[in-house]
Amino acid sequence: MKKLLVIFVFLVLNVQNIKSQNIESMKWDKDFQIHITLANDSNYILDIKELHHTNVEDREAESFTYIPTKLENEFVQKLKQTELDTSFKNEKLKESYKTLWSALHNTIGGGWVHFVNCLLYSLEKGYLDVKAPLMKRPESNWKPNPMTESYKRTKKWEYYVPVDQKLAIKEYKIKKKNNELGHLNDIPQEFIDLLLNTSQKQYEQLDQIYRSRAKARIDLVKMLVGANYLGETQIKYIKSMVLKSMVDYAEDQLPSVIIFDNFNAAVAMSLNETGYQIDEIVFVDERFISIETRMERINQINSIIAHINEVNKEVFQQKLKSYYK
Repeated sequence: MKKLLVIFVFLVLNVQNIKSQNIESMKWDKDFQIHITLANDSNYILDIKELHHTNVEDREAESFTYIPTKLENEFVQKLKQTELDTSFKNEKLKESYKTLWSALHNTIGGGWVHFVNCLLYSLEKGYLDVKAPLMKRPESNWKPNPMTESYKRTKKWEYYVPVDQKLAIKEYKIKKKNNELGHLNDIPQEFIDLLLNTSQKQYEQLDQIYRSRAKARIDLVKMLVGANYLGETQIKYIKSMVLKSMVDYAEDQLPSVIIFDNFNAAVAMSLNETGYQIDEIVFVDERFISIETRMERINQINSIIAHINEVNKEVFQQKLKSYYK
């Protein structure tokens, strides 16, 4: 079944007259650009051609809708009060380090979309590195007897995740053939396609670009491709770097704006552990529509985002039950 995986983020409340505490004003001007003034009096102009455009009305009830965007300030402030275990010696929550998901969920909460968004942000900003020293596999001539499937599949890996493009693609295809993709089925297809269609040379070129978003997306897939081979030390490292990136999250980060083409709307959005949140809505034709039409569109957008959050929550709970049964 084809998944609907949209790129950016929101949750819904009744936002008819609600502004984000960071947005002082937002308007869609005659020049077809979005003008934003933040509470600190800084002004920004966003080119709508460079923003994500979406029509999210046609959505399936069995798939996640993923829309990566900035994190809600209150969530970030809460995480800043979390003590970081940079020594990796905290044994109180040892059970939570069995999987990458359980280790992070214990602190950041939320569902799958929230988990992916936080991992991706940490990779984009360079806190988390798939080639960090703690991710490197120790050199050894040891071979299991009898030979195990996991050894055969990972014996050429230099790190605990397949950093080399050919090895990563090979492992992905093996998992797909063996029906082992699991959570990889819930990654945006464009992330998967980026991995599959990028050569090692192209990947190395991306590595030279400062905070390359494309490389971060590929590395996210690689990390999840190798997630079942991670040890406790690697999981602790990943968790620590994700939390560190959250603690250092820029409070004045620009709002994430998504263009809802079917409503002629620009929607500023954020994400917290409960789901997507709408911060502000403006319309390109606002001067020409009635108050009733405006309110009808706002209510429809609210309803769509509320439905997305509810479906994401239900799908996530169903997958958890299936995973742990």
